[in-house]
Amino acid sequence: MKIMENIFYQGQIIWAQIDANRHMRHSAYADICAQARSNMLNKMGFSLDKFAEFHIGPILFREELIYFKEVHLDEYVQVKVELTKYNKTNSRFSFIHQVFRNDGVLCCTVNVDGAWLDLHKRKLTKLPEEMEPYLAKIPRSENYAETE
Repeated sequence: MKIMENIFYQGQIIWAQIDANRHMRHSAYADICAQARSNMLNKMGFSLDKFAEFHIGPILFREELIYFKEVHLDEYVQVKVELTKYNKTNSRFSFIHQVFRNDGVLCCTVNVDGAWLDLHKRKLTKLPEEMEPYLAKIPRSENYAETE
């Protein structure tokens, strides 16, 4: 397997991730990308405990999956995760996830848009200043855009 940058999930495709057409089912792509994003956030300092400390959590507004090639049972995949957009004023974010087969072929791109949710008020909130250093560690895409 070719080593790539910003890989936050690697794994074998299991029986439960296969559909009737004998390839990886649509929701399994979303699942492994969510795990990759969670792994990345945790590695950058955004652990569930840290989120709980500030009573916030990430939520998604949109998830878009674009398929290129099939992935089959027992194949291995890697998921690359990068931040594509961030709005400093309202803490809205966008991530791109790229799912690669073991042979390096890009099979799927998953784009998500989200924000931070105050878990007490159940309303959108800004990222606390104390968490800004963690945000700076998140890998950015080539076309990353930041707005105020």
